[in-house]
Amino acid sequence: MATIEVTGENFQDTVSQDGIVLLDFWAEWCGPCKRFGPIFEQASEQNPDAVFGKVDTETNQELSAALQIQSIPTLMVFRDGILLARESGLLPGEALNDLISQAKQLDMDEVRKQVEAQNQEG
Repeated sequence: MATIEVTGENFQDTVSQDGIVLLDFWAEWCGPCKRFGPIFEQASEQNPDAVFGKVDTETNQELSAALQIQSIPTLMVFRDGILLARESGLLPGEALNDLISQAKQLDMDEVRKQVEAQNQEG
């Protein structure tokens, strides 16, 4: 599956859907982002059951600020609308594949219980 472009307009719909969603926050001028691009694209082809989105931080500055993106590339991993991981910096392919595998293996009922408990505490 090819990557999709994610913007402020479609962000919420994209991350709140069922399943795994990976977002790559990048910019045209960013060298590490350019090196991560092909790694992200290859992972999208190897995992057709997940959604892979790219967020251009230059054209989506409000969204990037709202999500407190301070360095790029930044990768965010969601499953069933819940943020599971946030990684800044250039991830090698193996690390990205490992992150995807971990997201697939999670017991989401347990994760939802943990999120609910955290929300009640806060």
